[in-house]
Amino acid sequence: MRVDQGIDVVEKSVVSYGGVQAGYLEKGCSWITLFIAMAPSLGFLGTVIGMVQAFDKIQQVGDISPTVVAGGMKVALITTIFGLIVALILQLFYNYILSKIEALTSDMEDSSITLLDMVIKYNLKYKK
Repeated sequence: MRVDQGIDVVEKSVVSYGGVQAGYLEKGCSWITLFIAMAPSLGFLGTVIGMVQAFDKIQQVGDISPTVVAGGMKVALITTIFGLIVALILQLFYNYILSKIEALTSDMEDSSITLLDMVIKYNLKYKK
């Protein structure tokens, strides 16, 4: 510890260390946001594939009855549903993680203030 170097040095050290630790906590969150953004897009891609399948079936049969296009429409709807479900679940998970990170960061800040108060008391008591 840098107690003998003064309160300013101790404070800068604590702030630097806290910033590094907060960075470690937030490091993997960018991947979650990427998947939150990608899931609906992949669902939409499945929708397009399902529509292409439906049109291929219409072309093969030469008729546009509900039975002919139902398979492709089913694929289109299912992929959209799953893309949205994945995005919603990941968003909830992401928000939970962020709230935990904020709570930990707040605890770290509170602890650092307590530590600085202890250093000040130490300096006042023993550094006369």
